[in-house]
Amino acid sequence: MSKKGVLLINVGTPESTSLFSVQKYLSQFLGDKRVINLPFVARKILVNGLIVPFRGPKSRKQYKKLWTNNGSPLLHYSIELKKKLQKQLGNNFHVYFGMRYGNPSLKLAVDNMGKDNLSEIIVLPLFPQYSSATTGTAIDYSLKLIRKWNVIPKITIANQFYDNQAFISAFTENIKTHLKNNYDHILFSYHGLPLKQVFNSHDNSDCEEFNCTTEVNDQNQYCYHATCYQTTKLFVERLGLSEDQYTVCFQSRFTKNWLSPFTDEIIIQKAKVGVKKLLVVSPSFVTDCLETIVEISVDYKQLFEAHGGVHLQLVESLNDNDDWIKALQSIILR
Repeated sequence: MSKKGVLLINVGTPESTSLFSVQKYLSQFLGDKRVINLPFVARKILVNGLIVPFRGPKSRKQYKKLWTNNGSPLLHYSIELKKKLQKQLGNNFHVYFGMRYGNPSLKLAVDNMGKDNLSEIIVLPLFPQYSSATTGTAIDYSLKLIRKWNVIPKITIANQFYDNQAFISAFTENIKTHLKNNYDHILFSYHGLPLKQVFNSHDNSDCEEFNCTTEVNDQNQYCYHATCYQTTKLFVERLGLSEDQYTVCFQSRFTKNWLSPFTDEIIIQKAKVGVKKLLVVSPSFVTDCLETIVEISVDYKQLFEAHGGVHLQLVESLNDNDDWIKALQSIILR
């Protein structure tokens, strides 16, 4: 009986907290032209000559806060996810997993797929909202590897799933487990992107032209900004929230020319107006990682308390929970 292959892809993680491993990972990640869109030579000079040497030691300290007895949480949960999804899908499917940067590598996963005589491949980057710097590079690199095969089977690509109802339901259940604690406000915090990258998704036009904060339409259906707001809308409808109960914001900014409002600034603002208990949801991540476990649960928590807040709580991501496994199954079978 022929088998279908499911290729799960995540961004990646350093192999250890050594400075060498962290700098190697940063060099691979930031050296991708879809992440930093500069000519090759300029990008190499900027990344390897300036960013990595200066950012590496700081990032290493952050990764040390992240590491557990199981190593990188992102890698640990991804491996468990692969195992559970394989069991859920059964013998007619073969599940593979690869990192766009680092190990287990995407190249190794694709090489293994090429040996298994598959009838069809479903490429599933684990990013709910499309962006060129995440989903785009994962698909691009996968297809570059697959096109070298002698026989190329049918390929289906799931390039975003922010509006999949099973995904929304699974994340909503995680949020609901915290709502009994009566938080004063909820932040829906998405990973930021440079404005230039966002505008590139609709012919370099400003998001205001396409109503990206209020709707998804034919012109902005792959605009990361628009799909983040639409993701929030779907959660808000499920949770029955009013407009004054939540804020959409963007974290991990590199410069001021990134998507705003910025999460750190909103946190300070909320603390100063008397918000004491803040719940933070980060629906651009399906796996807890540096940006959730450290940036939100440690750095933003300290920031909130330093400005008068009492308690900031992260809603854990989907990781390898059973509802998420079922949601992935629904995405794949669709």
